[in-house]
Amino acid sequence: MERLTGRSAVITGAGSGIGRATALRFAAEGAAVLVVGRRAENTEETVALVRAAGGRAAAMVADATVEAHVESAVARCVAEFGGLDIFFANSAVTGSNTPLLEQTVAEWEEVNRANVISCFLAVKYAGRVMTAQGRGSIILTSSVASLRANGGAISYSASKAAVNSLTQTAANAFYGTGVRVNALLPGLIETQMTRKVFDNAKARGTEGKIGHVNPLKRAGQPEEIAAMAAFLASDDASYVNGQSLAVDGGVSSTHPFGRIAL
Repeated sequence: MERLTGRSAVITGAGSGIGRATALRFAAEGAAVLVVGRRAENTEETVALVRAAGGRAAAMVADATVEAHVESAVARCVAEFGGLDIFFANSAVTGSNTPLLEQTVAEWEEVNRANVISCFLAVKYAGRVMTAQGRGSIILTSSVASLRANGGAISYSASKAAVNSLTQTAANAFYGTGVRVNALLPGLIETQMTRKVFDNAKARGTEGKIGHVNPLKRAGQPEEIAAMAAFLASDDASYVNGQSLAVDGGVSSTHPFGRIAL
């Protein structure tokens, strides 16, 4: 399919994992993609992969939590590709599993800056361009850990719940403008961020049990999240707005968990 032909996109956290897979998918569907990440080697590698597959992309080293950087990314996309139709705010950090009563304000500030402020900045600066042109799709990365307790680190889960709320409030703030805002809620996806989970399972010899808490009995792949992002970016999702959509193999239908100590 080429549902994104003639469109341009910014993807943050695009140097690996879900961001990279989405850059490849968007480009394959016809979009020009600005690949944004903190490490030059990773962003350049993503761009090289997109170009090798026949797509159009450019790399930009930037911090998605810094306002001037996000503003510059939007401006560059407009200048280089002629507009901005899609912004996928995908950068994030996981937080720690330190017991709640031992956690620090510094950790919460770091996690919320990475996971919430980055999404707010995407909404703010992409929204300015998109409202002026009367169309656009903003996609925020949340997590199934946002839905209930014990689905992830406490600070991470709380920050992703804030992303879900931002999705709803931003969609309504753009009332009548033609700009859509939706969130993706991945389950356990095999990426650099979750590498420790997979490595630990391999070390214990339990790799075959990864993902067995969900009905599909497996972990997900970045390409499966990219497929949903491409849907939300396209006109196929033209009536989908203000939604937080789980892509998790069904784990959020029951959300089994192991307790996290106080």
